[in-house]
Amino acid sequence: MAYEEPKNVLISSEEIQLRVRELAQEIERDYAADAQLHLISVLKGAFIFLGDLVRSMNRQVSLDFMAVSSYGKSTTSSGEVRVLKDLDSGLEGRNVIIVEDIVDTGLTLAYLQEILHARSPKSLKTACLLSKPSRRVVDVKVDYIGFTIEDRFVVGYGLDYAEQYRNLPYLATLD
Repeated sequence: MAYEEPKNVLISSEEIQLRVRELAQEIERDYAADAQLHLISVLKGAFIFLGDLVRSMNRQVSLDFMAVSSYGKSTTSSGEVRVLKDLDSGLEGRNVIIVEDIVDTGLTLAYLQEILHARSPKSLKTACLLSKPSRRVVDVKVDYIGFTIEDRFVVGYGLDYAEQYRNLPYLATLD
């Protein structure tokens, strides 16, 4: 099967880069008095967003990664969240920001916030590239939102369908 790029561009590369720089500035303003900031990327989808976000910051940051799954190879969430890779370092007393690719039902993020909050960080906030509020099943707080979108399945800029399309520099729909 030949690789074919989606033609339905939802958000351009230029729009993404501009918004990521704005989010970095918002975060830097909110944490201006704190020397240390620890960002946790939720793999695999948020890795490109995290990379661009931290490169847009003019401050000291540390990074860690978690892998969770509620989708598998489907386009809809199963509702069951599984931790596939846990953190490499502790969170006690640290300013932590969870960096997510997309907040859909809110189940995955609510689960992450609960387990990470139990590890006693100084603060715990969330940044997401995309938010789909119409799909929320649980009320979950998101502090920094890149874009709010309708209920569409999106690929590109780290987001995938069956491990394809992560490398696209823009966001597109498959429909």
